[in-house]
Amino acid sequence: MVLMILPDLGARHCEPELMDAPGLEPAQHVQALQALARVNRISGVAARVWHDVLSLSRERRARGMEKPLRLLDVACGGGDIMVDVARRARAAGVPVEVHGCDVSPVALDHARREAERRGVTADFLARDVLDEGLPGGYDLVCSSLFHHHLSNEDAVRLLRAMADAGHAVLVQDLLRGTLGYVLAWSALRLLSRSDVAREDGTRSVRAAFSLPEVRTMAVEAGLAGAVIRRGWPERFVLRWRGS
Repeated sequence: MVLMILPDLGARHCEPELMDAPGLEPAQHVQALQALARVNRISGVAARVWHDVLSLSRERRARGMEKPLRLLDVACGGGDIMVDVARRARAAGVPVEVHGCDVSPVALDHARREAERRGVTADFLARDVLDEGLPGGYDLVCSSLFHHHLSNEDAVRLLRAMADAGHAVLVQDLLRGTLGYVLAWSALRLLSRSDVAREDGTRSVRAAFSLPEVRTMAVEAGLAGAVIRRGWPERFVLRWRGS
């Protein structure tokens, strides 16, 4: 029997995650990405992105604009979120261009295979967003489960870059707390056999932000009017629209 030991979650505790290790075997990396895709589906990550896409699409139609919405998923991992959104858009007849960027060649290869397997057009590009910044001209720039990887300073810097790159921003990530830790520990043991995902899940919660810290981050990034709410399960959802 494996026992769960609750750590001190009063402050962030950041340590490298196994999936970020350069020597990780590609098969293990893909298995962990598949585990994350299951967690994302259960957590409704793509559904929240789709909600914002529909809202932006309606606004655009009301102004008589017919160009496809341009979407960018920052640190897209295995691409499951953009692939899901592209499929929803195709079924609903909403024109979109979906893009994702990530630093990992293994993740990008997996994302491209998944897009091809599911019959959607998606552009996944290699980019270290902290060193290279973000390309601009997007209608919606989103990210999920990435900010907790970053220092406070880099998290603020990335949030500011996302706002500069797009008209709207949507960030979803974990909240640091006991319930979130218990959920991560137990859910990943139920949903996956990936030892990497199981270990990284609890490391992620220990590195995550609290809700007051997220609000401070938004202020420091200059995102006036950002709406920050709790999302299920034990996540924060940050939405911002430019002028």
